Amino acid sequence: MLRVAVVGSGPSGVYAAQTLVQQREVPGVRVDVLDRLPAPYGLVRYGVAPDHEKIKSLSGSLRSVLEDDRIRFLGNVEVGGPALSTARLLELYHAVVYCVGAARDRPLGIPGEELDGVHSATAFVSWYSGHPDAGAFDLTGVRAAVVVGAGNVAVDVTRILARGAPELEPTDMPDAALGALSGSGVRTVSMVARRGPSQARFTTKELRELGALAGVEALVVPAELATDPAYADGGAAAALPAVARRNVEVLRGWAQAAPDPGAARRVTLRFYLRPVEVLGGPDGRVRAVRFERTAPDGAGGVFGTGVYEDLEAQLVLRSVGYLGVPLEGLPFDPVRGTVPHAAGRVLRAGRASVGEYVAGWIKRGPTGVIGTNRPCAKETASSLLQDAGALARRELPGDPLEALRAAGLRPVEWPGWLAIEAAEGELGRSLGRRSVKIPDWAGLRGAAGLT
Repeated sequence: MLRVAVVGSGPSGVYAAQTLVQQREVPGVRVDVLDRLPAPYGLVRYGVAPDHEKIKSLSGSLRSVLEDDRIRFLGNVEVGGPALSTARLLELYHAVVYCVGAARDRPLGIPGEELDGVHSATAFVSWYSGHPDAGAFDLTGVRAAVVVGAGNVAVDVTRILARGAPELEPTDMPDAALGALSGSGVRTVSMVARRGPSQARFTTKELRELGALAGVEALVVPAELATDPAYADGGAAAALPAVARRNVEVLRGWAQAAPDPGAARRVTLRFYLRPVEVLGGPDGRVRAVRFERTAPDGAGGVFGTGVYEDLEAQLVLRSVGYLGVPLEGLPFDPVRGTVPHAAGRVLRAGRASVGEYVAGWIKRGPTGVIGTNRPCAKETASSLLQDAGALARRELPGDPLEALRAAGLRPVEWPGWLAIEAAEGELGRSLGRRSVKIPDWAGLRGAAGLT
């Protein structure tokens, strides 16, 4: 029997586990899916916006995999910490697949970024998604917010800031976050990109959602759209990739729409603006962001024009990319933010490390959508299965669960997760809502029975 540990219970980890147990070439594979959190599903639970119920429903398919008798979920297990090193983990299993994502956001690298009120979009998402490591956001006094970035995460946080409370109540958003958003005074949200609309990274579905929010007017600056050669030239627009072409058409419609004087809030997409400084007041809080106007350089990039514009903001969220975080004991490329690998096999000093593999963002970087993790995980699982003959010859000390407990860890098994689910359902009913997330470590562990 081949015993494998998969570290991370998000899509890439679950897809890797599924591929390993469902293949027929190597019989008798058993997989333990380990996660630092007591709850499974990774970014599907803690990264997908709570009002995106269709995408969040993917947890149902992940659940069916984790309920397979050949797969065991072990939450509340931190790998790389003092109780469980990567070397010790490899002693307990024939192979280990690391699917630990990319948890660090890229900074803007500009003066004033340390001011109170400047945060990463990742931190904001973690807060309204109920991640137990998240800090609290106080939106008191926030009238204007600036989101720097032009990807789907930037669109998500923009939409959540602009969305009305009645539309968020049916979600599983933690009650404290819902209360803060419901009582916020945010009236304008500016989402700002340094390049043009044809180069934005958001999907058309996400973009259209911004334009369909109740009580919200979606705006663009026509002159900024016209700066984009592909926007101004109909022939060039027709040659764009399908998503970019549809995005351009949606923005063209916004530019042509009549003003909505009755809108309670406004979302404005700004283009060809590069952040150069965050401006603060005497209280140490952000009051505005200074941008430099950019222009296309003809080669897909932009250059600064020396023209500046300040946008008011009491809240700034940056969403300009993500990097993997080093895991103690694994090699790491700090430039790419990934673990060096060959077809998923971890490379140490240029050679494949026996029994160690990677999948997901820690393997390829923060690219693609949730579905991209499936072929990525399959490639890694295929490499592992090719190595299975040599891996299985090593004798293991026994059931890894007993060794984890002996090390002082308190794994949350599947029944513990089901108890958390039940507690969240009860919490929602007590608040007159549907299931509501428990957003803190003590609450999650207590619900799982780890008193």
